[in-house]
Amino acid sequence: MLDLLIQNGLIFDGLRSAPVRGDIGIQNGRIVAIAPSLTLPAHAVVDASNLWVTPGFIDIHTHYDLELEIAPGLSESVRHGVTSVVIGNCSLSIAIGEPQMLADIFQRVETLSHRLIAKWLKKSLSWQTPAEYLQHLQQLPLGPNVAPLFGHSALRAHVMGLERSLTVQPSKFELKLMQRITADALEAGFVGVSIDMFPWHRMSGEWQGYTIPSQHAKFKEYAMLAKLCRQSDRVFQVTPNLQKLTSFVDILRMGLGIGKRPLRLTVLSALDAVHDRKLWRVFSPILFIWNRILNGNVRFQTLTEPFTIYSDGPVTPLFEEFSTGAQLNGCESRQERQQLWKSNSFCRQFRQEWLSKWRKSFHRQLNLMEVVDCPENSWRGLSFAEIARKKQQEPVDFFIQALQTYDTDLRWVATGANDRLKPRLAMMRDPYIFPGFTDAGAHVRNLGYYDGALSLLKQAVSTKFLAPEAAIYRVTGEPAQWFRLDTGVLRVGAKADIVLLNPNGLNQPISPQVEISDPILDGEPRMVKRGSDEIVQAVYINGVRVVDQGKVCDRLGREKLGSVLSSC
Repeated sequence: MLDLLIQNGLIFDGLRSAPVRGDIGIQNGRIVAIAPSLTLPAHAVVDASNLWVTPGFIDIHTHYDLELEIAPGLSESVRHGVTSVVIGNCSLSIAIGEPQMLADIFQRVETLSHRLIAKWLKKSLSWQTPAEYLQHLQQLPLGPNVAPLFGHSALRAHVMGLERSLTVQPSKFELKLMQRITADALEAGFVGVSIDMFPWHRMSGEWQGYTIPSQHAKFKEYAMLAKLCRQSDRVFQVTPNLQKLTSFVDILRMGLGIGKRPLRLTVLSALDAVHDRKLWRVFSPILFIWNRILNGNVRFQTLTEPFTIYSDGPVTPLFEEFSTGAQLNGCESRQERQQLWKSNSFCRQFRQEWLSKWRKSFHRQLNLMEVVDCPENSWRGLSFAEIARKKQQEPVDFFIQALQTYDTDLRWVATGANDRLKPRLAMMRDPYIFPGFTDAGAHVRNLGYYDGALSLLKQAVSTKFLAPEAAIYRVTGEPAQWFRLDTGVLRVGAKADIVLLNPNGLNQPISPQVEISDPILDGEPRMVKRGSDEIVQAVYINGVRVVDQGKVCDRLGREKLGSVLSSC
């Protein structure tokens, strides 16, 4: 007898095939039958007559490593149809190393709540090897499946010690030890390695303000890790330095496939940046040349919606790219920030750096930065430039004054990229650019892109830039095949990770980000997505219903449903 029979649904197999109407039989967490009509008896029968039946979605760029230890159900992603996540991105993982050191690497980069870090440290466990970490993951009551990358920052700090990993280059012995540990990690089941070159990513704790360990490596060290991934045909994930052309040259050198097996390389990120409206046009030709002529196997990643970031006064990842902004982010209290603002030289330097066009990734256009909340109620909904004009002040001087006066009581929002529909659709359609880059689990006060797959489907339905089966393939079977994961498809023998969608609900705009009080963070605010309730009728992981009519079920995070995915 079947455990579950899903009848009369429009089935999308996740392989870009045209959908077919039929039934799916599930037993012991696996799909055992797919046919136009099944008459097998079942404990539970679901009528999916007006629904799409799809594989569970795959989120290829998350930072759930710490949250998995506290709330392994990952309900904020699962409620939007995500049944598999890739963790360990941007060189950040907890696969090896001492807990407090790992917390200091994670906290500021991902602007994680102090309460989340404290919760994790209180219950954190130490494992001696990456293989032991995988065994630990397998014991957790996982909601979605988890595919872990091995983070270079954790590796480097563990082998060299945190201080040396931030200040010097490894000895030959240390480099060999990193090589051996990484090879063992890949052998144990990690799906690849992640490195980081992005200078916004900084330490907290004793070495506060230093960029994280992976950024202090030289090409030789990166190339050694890339070679190990090439040899084992695993993924090599890179976060480049957008302000340094040589970082892209190094990535290109590592990603060349002429005369050897192509490196399975994924790079953040392909965005239509507000500060450079022509930049997005270079991605497609570069990737075509890299993959088709230079024999690469490279995938960039793009966000499926406008890249909108919320900030609390001077505390924001957007300030990490210039020195005075980084100093403000490094302060532990309002009083410390007030001391900085009291210095005329600091204010002058902030002003100069804000107006400088050198190495600018965030646009810093005050007419595009809007006040969300402030004790001065009349400012809400207005840009800083509009308010300054009313007050007959220079916008940047008014901005500095507002930051000084209200600190984190001033909440503002800005969109830095992907705000234009045409470039966004072009990147999401490009065969060498994955829809991804959600950063789910990170920057919980700043952004919440947990519904990236549904945002893609909404735009496919409303604009017809992709057929539904092609859009579904982009967030299921395609990333599964490229990451070499045994998931993302509906076929006999596959794990029963399934989403039931109401297609009528897809005729909606992209859902806005909203703020909630998150019990996982002991009531602290978190940016999330809602609006999927009308679309996602059910989510099944391992054949178990974990979302029902938009509501998350109690079994999620309480019993083991997902598994740790390794390369197949």
